[in-house]
Amino acid sequence: MNELFALLFIFGLGTWGIPSSVRIIKQGNMALVERLGSYHRRLEPGLNLIVPLLERVAFEETIREKVLDIPPQQCITRDNVTITVDAVVYWRIINMERAYYRVENLKMAMVNLVQTQIRAEMGRLELDETFTARTQVNENLLRDLDIATDPWGVKVTRVELRDIAPSKAVQDSMELQMSAERKKRAAILTSEGEREAAINSARGKAEAQVLAAEAEQKAAILAAEAEQKVVVLRAEAERQDQILRAQGTAEAMKIIAAALHEDPKTKEALQFLLAQSYLDMGRTIGHSDSSKVLFIDPSSIPATIEGVKSLIEQSPREV
Repeated sequence: MNELFALLFIFGLGTWGIPSSVRIIKQGNMALVERLGSYHRRLEPGLNLIVPLLERVAFEETIREKVLDIPPQQCITRDNVTITVDAVVYWRIINMERAYYRVENLKMAMVNLVQTQIRAEMGRLELDETFTARTQVNENLLRDLDIATDPWGVKVTRVELRDIAPSKAVQDSMELQMSAERKKRAAILTSEGEREAAINSARGKAEAQVLAAEAEQKAAILAAEAEQKVVVLRAEAERQDQILRAQGTAEAMKIIAAALHEDPKTKEALQFLLAQSYLDMGRTIGHSDSSKVLFIDPSSIPATIEGVKSLIEQSPREV
């Protein structure tokens, strides 16, 4: 009877102990085993055996990267403006032992730590800087949180501020400021446009005046050159006319001299023509508008005729 009871006890203990001694760890997870309340070893992914009653799995957690959502919280900037900030943190466990034995409730500890660091960073900045220096704030938070969580066996891989929202009064004030800034920029752009237009107009007028002056100068030069050419042509024409007249007179004198040389009787006819021409010249002078009275000495006519006659008498011998 006692032997049967012992066999049943051993069989029952084996039936209960074999399933409880087998532990399967999924890929990406890791577990910690305690023996009699003290840390003993780590269980890797796969099939693992533990000693029933003596060992137990104290902690099992993933070692993959996780996302920690930081709820919105109020912060005060350096210029005493209240803003609401929330963030998201990417992290993973790199040391399972420290993550379990160094801190209690790792997730809550990290949330409080991140909120504290965010308030500290926002307190160093003014309101306008919180919108423009977001990348720098993320880098500072990542550096500080990675250092602070290293004793817990945690690696912080990324920190991102999601939303920075000022209070309603501050938002209204910022909208008024932005509206005034836009009006200011519009006024500046308008004045610059008017200034450029005035400069272009003045420049155009100056260039037009320069072109007009150059055109007038060229026209005056061309007119002077044309006038000079006309004067030269007139002088040349007068010179040619005088030359032709002199040549005509010379030819006429030669013809007259030749006629007198051939027929001496033509001297009397020539004397008559000269006297008549002399009288006609006086008549013409008398009819001129600029002459009122013409005095002619009758005794000078024969003398003039005699002078011309002596010239005519000498001309055939010279020819």
